[in-house]
Amino acid sequence: QVQLVESGGGLVQPGGSLRLSCVASEMTFRTMGWYRRPPGKQRELVAFFSGDVAIYADSVKGRFTISRDNAKKMIDLQMASLKPEDTAVYYCNAPRDGYGLGTENSYWGQGTQVIVSS
Repeated sequence: QVQLVESGGGLVQPGGSLRLSCVASEMTFRTMGWYRRPPGKQRELVAFFSGDVAIYADSVKGRFTISRDNAKKMIDLQMASLKPEDTAVYYCNAPRDGYGLGTENSYWGQGTQVIVSS
């Protein structure tokens, strides 16, 4: 059973930065990414890798950067110029045997809370 473990969440002031990390327990995924669930809202895509190509949600373009280290089975999300609307639980995600990225039965981390508030 593959496990995805996130770290790096916390409380930050508007305009600040945070870095999230996700480590996979067993394998390197060609496709892997980050989702978030804002309070009272649906889960939404933040950014992901499709091979070597990084793809971002419009709401985070220019502010967030996703990176990966295949040797460490890790992806990071560097978040800058944070806004209150970035407040959410952030989840690491990877596809799983017939279940694509973002689907319920794909691999999900436990989530890490990010709160952007003054």
